[in-house]
Amino acid sequence: MSAVGVFLAGLRRVRGRRSAVPALVLLATLCAQPGAHAPAFAREPAPVSVEVEPQRIGERVWFVQGDTGMVSLRNEGFNSNAGFVVTDEGVVVFDALGTPALGAVLLERIRRITKQPVRRVVVSHYHSDHFYGLQALKDAGAEVWAHRAVRDYLGTDAPAERLAERRQSLAPWVTDEARIVAPDRYIDGETVFRMGGLTFRLLPAGPAHTDEDLMMLVEEEGVLFAGDLIFAGRVPFVGDADPRAWLAALEKLSSHRPRVVVTGHGPVSRDAVADLALTRDYLLYLRAEMGKAVDELLDFEEAYERTDWSRFASLPAFGDANRRNAYNVYLRMQREVLGAD
Repeated sequence: MSAVGVFLAGLRRVRGRRSAVPALVLLATLCAQPGAHAPAFAREPAPVSVEVEPQRIGERVWFVQGDTGMVSLRNEGFNSNAGFVVTDEGVVVFDALGTPALGAVLLERIRRITKQPVRRVVVSHYHSDHFYGLQALKDAGAEVWAHRAVRDYLGTDAPAERLAERRQSLAPWVTDEARIVAPDRYIDGETVFRMGGLTFRLLPAGPAHTDEDLMMLVEEEGVLFAGDLIFAGRVPFVGDADPRAWLAALEKLSSHRPRVVVTGHGPVSRDAVADLALTRDYLLYLRAEMGKAVDELLDFEEAYERTDWSRFASLPAFGDANRRNAYNVYLRMQREVLGAD
């Protein structure tokens, strides 16, 4: 077997673990052997083996639901949701999944349902698990829309750094051919467009989960695509988000009273008011507990160990996300006390 073959076999053996480091160590060992040559990453993504099955949630609306855990080799990067709306004049897609390979599968699933072309893709925010699938949709002729704050993000080193990391952690589904797809149009303020008899209302909601949060309401269908403002059935990923602004955005979301809410992760919500509770209560709890720790001048480790996490500990992604979430909120609460935030 070639060095590449042995490497990929090793990579398959470590799927389901948190990183591809063991397989990368195996590759380095192979390439150090006499006569071995360092292989390039595959130019074409490997086939997707996880199930990507559209679920119908309206007369003309479908969505696909990713795994509830964090991005991993086990789920092949499929841990977020995406949706699409079939109109008489074309298809509008919301989010594009987390790898170019998954984006290609999403496009193929859409083509099974309709012969209408994909005309537009609206991106909720530029986290890699939501937009890396844009390549296939863009190559098929779709126009990409996102919030204007994405332009600032694309002007930093962060996109290239994340792509380099994903080429390792999600090889072979993110290859050397993967690229960052920039929006064709930047949205500034609430925006309405019509296509095929349906009304699409784009609702900026940031800064919340990110600065560029963007929701999409399909008015006639009563379906709201909320991106990562709601995490259903799992611990939210807070990252560097401002929980205060996020909580305000959740209030704005509930005011639209949609029939169905497609969350960024987890199952759809058919009771938006009730299902906002998990994300809202988690953010409120983080702020309350970390704020109390800052007031008492506790260091983070002591604060984290003292906090009772039992309400959330059984939820998917708790082990991967909770400590980082708590630490980022702890730092933000410190800045608030100092008047720097």
